[in-house]
Amino acid sequence: MKAFTTLQGLVCPLDRANIDTDAIIPKQFLKSIHRTGFGPYLFDEWRYLDHGEPGMDCSTRPKNPDFALNQPRYQGAEILLARENFGCGSSREHAPWALEGDGFRVVIAPSFADIFFNNCYKNGLLPIVLPAAAVDQLFQEVVAQEGYRLTVDLAAQTVTTPSGKVFEFDITGHRKHCLLNGLDEIGLTLAHTDDIRGYEEWRRQTAPWLFA
Repeated sequence: MKAFTTLQGLVCPLDRANIDTDAIIPKQFLKSIHRTGFGPYLFDEWRYLDHGEPGMDCSTRPKNPDFALNQPRYQGAEILLARENFGCGSSREHAPWALEGDGFRVVIAPSFADIFFNNCYKNGLLPIVLPAAAVDQLFQEVVAQEGYRLTVDLAAQTVTTPSGKVFEFDITGHRKHCLLNGLDEIGLTLAHTDDIRGYEEWRRQTAPWLFA
């Protein structure tokens, strides 16, 4: 998992509440268990004017010009700005895979669905909860100013606007440690490799019949 420390990223606004995981990555793309390849299908039903299926060449598909991700000013965005209850619906882990695969590292919203919120941390995506009034301000600024970028500092737990306004956000110590060090659940386990091997050797000596 890619470590997250600081990011000065272009912001893309998605001014909708209750965006569910089927909108983030529709059900027909869930056949793969690999973490890669989902980026082009992010928000597929809103992003394209045709019906998407796995394996399609998205570069040739007709795009919806009114959808934010298709507008030139938001190309290369790494921060997604949304409204409340982002990521509701099913528990599919493909949702953060698709966001990360399309280049997003941060999602900012007033609230998130619990399972999606947890899945983000497991996949290197930083979900930031800010007050609704702060999110309103960010929406106004990003629409008014082309090339609008925010600076996200995970160590300091701050989001800084181009004008210097600073918003603080909460994160647990464990989640912060994992993101700063690029550790998913497998990485956390491997960090204890020596202890695991020591235990296995102890078990070989105390219960050799288990290894016969």
